[in-house]
Amino acid sequence: MQLSKKIKTALDETRMLILGAQILLGFELRAAFSEGFDKLPDHARDIEAIALMLMTVSVALMIAPGPYHRIVEGGRDSGPFYRVTTTISDLALLPFGLALGLDIFVSIEHVVGSAAGIASGIAGTIVALGMWYGLPRAVATRTGQKEREMTERQRDERPPTPLHVKIEQMLTEARVILPGAQALFGFQLAIVLTQAFENLPDRSRLVHAVSIGLVALAIMLLMAPAAYHRIVYGGEDTQDMHRVGSAMMTAATAPLALGLAGDMYVVIGKIIDPATGLAAGLFGLIVLIGLWYGYPLAAAALRRDTPRHNAQAKASGQRS
Repeated sequence: MQLSKKIKTALDETRMLILGAQILLGFELRAAFSEGFDKLPDHARDIEAIALMLMTVSVALMIAPGPYHRIVEGGRDSGPFYRVTTTISDLALLPFGLALGLDIFVSIEHVVGSAAGIASGIAGTIVALGMWYGLPRAVATRTGQKEREMTERQRDERPPTPLHVKIEQMLTEARVILPGAQALFGFQLAIVLTQAFENLPDRSRLVHAVSIGLVALAIMLLMAPAAYHRIVYGGEDTQDMHRVGSAMMTAATAPLALGLAGDMYVVIGKIIDPATGLAAGLFGLIVLIGLWYGYPLAAAALRRDTPRHNAQAKASGQRS
């Protein structure tokens, strides 16, 4: 399979992951403002706070390939980018599986009791991680060696990437980010009318209001390339469309990171206390900015300092 097709498939698989993650992220954000949440035992509420932090890390990892592709590779296909995408997708499943188990525990404990909750949570985590890690690795010991060797031979490839492929992948990466932003925005709007929100400190309500504006801006930026493509160029592919769309998509992750970190402060501050909420918000912001900007910028700087990469990039640019 051509490298560009493998990258497209990897991005589509990441879209599948985040479609599942958005449900869990939305639940964890919304649960703290439900009527029955304050009736949960202290340990259950603390576990929900931990699950929210785990899902934030998972979603941050799932979104990370898009900014990396824009910042490091300029939208071009490469073997190193394919490795980054698959590695990050694999890593994202670990906190996802742990958060899933924790949420199952809290829900089943509330319905049936602690023993059933613990058993269900552990079973859910084991099954999820077994399906996502154990089964594929067990099968890989018996088959797939030839295909993995073919992929390994492409690890340093930097083939010329047609413009229509660059634009298609840029739009796919925007669709990866959008579900996470939608889940967050839906939560933000829904809780404003709850009694629990009215009881929040003024500072938390102000942070939430600012976060609503930031996430709304992120959604506008993510949707803007489609409108730009149709109105300006009638759907035709151009270098300007790729450049503008890439800039909008990359810029969208900044307000999204700030908005998500702000609401981590609000939610975990409500569950535990404002000081813990502030620490959680700062942790979330560091993780999000680090994965979406810090890591790609560091990788791009390292690439520029590598003579072999400079020569390959120049040759690739001439072919494109």
